Amino acid sequence: MDIKILVVDDDEQIANSLNNILRKKGFDVDVCYDGDKALEQFYNKNYHLVILDIMLPGINGHELLRELRKIQDTPVLMITALDDDDNQLRAFNGEVDDYVTKPFSVQILIKRAEALLRRSGVLKKEICVGEFVLYPESYKVYFNGADIQTTPKEFELLLFLVQNKGRVITHETLITKIWGYDFEGTENTVQAHMKNLRNKIPANIITTIKGVGYRLEDAK
Repeated sequence: MDIKILVVDDDEQIANSLNNILRKKGFDVDVCYDGDKALEQFYNKNYHLVILDIMLPGINGHELLRELRKIQDTPVLMITALDDDDNQLRAFNGEVDDYVTKPFSVQILIKRAEALLRRSGVLKKEICVGEFVLYPESYKVYFNGADIQTTPKEFELLLFLVQNKGRVITHETLITKIWGYDFEGTENTVQAHMKNLRNKIPANIITTIKGVGYRLEDAK
């Protein structure tokens, strides 16, 4: 299942940083820089998590939280430079799930986001698909109970393929999801990592779709 996250923040540097890291972890992310666009997204999509700033152009974060609660029980992680008690109490009275003040560590914020997803039952500590068991937080992977040693990028490639088992994933998608939009490498980068990964798991599991990409199969 694709886990959908909406990031709402008018600080483009923060929003884009969160977007890049969350995508590298395999999440499906939308980004909004103003409240009005975010409200439109609430009505058009169902999200598993919303990361929400308070001070926004258009509708502010408190108002967005109130509107969201009318239609969804989605976990909301509020991020803001407002650290006074009044704003925090207003947020919690509006049923926010967590509240983080700026400046913050992006890595710690991601951990808080993952904790909310686990609490809501969307994200599990382990991902079990077929013969694979993967632990995203520790980058551990097992196949039929055997410990498979991978590099971080190999793990991220395998995780994304496992999460999309049976679907053809293009080279372009893998580059964007694993290395990010601003990566200047080529398909050769993906091919080199995939070759190393195939040397560590049964060769018949990852099928190459020539000129397109890869598909994860059942073990044969």
